[in-house]
Amino acid sequence: MEEQAQTENQMLRRIKAGDREIILVGTAHISQSSADEVSSIILSEKPDRVCVELDDDRLKAMQNEKKWQELDIVKVLKEGKGFLLLSNLALSSSQKRMGEGVGIKPGTEMKAAVDAAESSGIPCAMVDRPIQVTLRRAWAKNSFSGKVKLLSALLSSAFSKEKMTEDEIESLKNQTVMDGMMEELSGFLPSVKEVLIDERDRYLASKIWDAPGRKLVAVLGAGHLNGTVRWLEDLAAGKVSSDVSDISEVPPKKASSKFAGVIIPVLIVALLAAGFFTGGAKTSLEMLLRWLLWNGSLAAAGSLVSLAHPLTILVSFAGAPVATINPFIGVGLFAGICEAALRKPRVRDMENLTTDVLKFSGFYKNRIAHVLLVFFFSSLGGAIGNFIAVPALISSLL
Repeated sequence: MEEQAQTENQMLRRIKAGDREIILVGTAHISQSSADEVSSIILSEKPDRVCVELDDDRLKAMQNEKKWQELDIVKVLKEGKGFLLLSNLALSSSQKRMGEGVGIKPGTEMKAAVDAAESSGIPCAMVDRPIQVTLRRAWAKNSFSGKVKLLSALLSSAFSKEKMTEDEIESLKNQTVMDGMMEELSGFLPSVKEVLIDERDRYLASKIWDAPGRKLVAVLGAGHLNGTVRWLEDLAAGKVSSDVSDISEVPPKKASSKFAGVIIPVLIVALLAAGFFTGGAKTSLEMLLRWLLWNGSLAAAGSLVSLAHPLTILVSFAGAPVATINPFIGVGLFAGICEAALRKPRVRDMENLTTDVLKFSGFYKNRIAHVLLVFFFSSLGGAIGNFIAVPALISSLL
């Protein structure tokens, strides 16, 4: 009991700044005791405002579990949000699986904070950065190898069969355990740790600081507690500004990134032209066929692995070279839209999306998730095909 009381005390911080008091409550995201503690603190402290580590969209999704039924998968792909949706589903699947071991839904403590505030007539402020911005920044800040690591980590966590016990979940509030996890993430994916943790510590602190009221209660995950406290202390001392506009948007593509998007199509065209001038039309045609086979067949193989419709597999084969030459579109867009048209998502696919993706087989069973799977693997296959084809074309000239 003494150790538990000490841990809970570590998860409650009070910051005084003039006539203002900010009370920060660190929680485990899948914990009934955290939810109970949050409600108790809000009711006993009676703050002027409650700040919650959510954004408006996540709050709406939490309050309306049928929101997935409004999903238009074709629109998602056309807007270039396929990887974003896949990442969101992977995160949701991972958290739901963790909660299965203790029968608690992810975000229970955040919902408890909102409910306790509303029942007491206390206004709430959603102080977290929109998840779409966070994921896009994490993606944009990563190198190609970092992107592969990020997707691998998301998918492996989504399909992991390991469930956490209640004691293990509660240990996430222990600072030593949390520090170790943050250090591990920093070593594995430093740029992701910067976006997911460091930037959000600053964002949370700034939005909490700017929230009106002399007495605030802020509810946030234990992993953000220390960092947010440090930023709030600096804000109170006037050392930093609460302006977070520089981390509130997706950074524009660097010139090198834009160049990378066109270098492969330019290189392929240049190699084919070189083949024509050095070996004639026959050599150039052979090189063209070699590239088409590598690029198209591996994109088609990706669709095949996804158990796509036969016509989708053909579209992947034919569309991969077109997508390569035009850097503004991808073969995954062709394949995903084709699959969605041939196997139209049903109402039950929308209703059961977040439940089906708890299992790998659910990505094949659920038509919305299946479209994302086709989109991902056909894109991956086409990219690998290009990386193989370029050296193969160069060797043809030697």
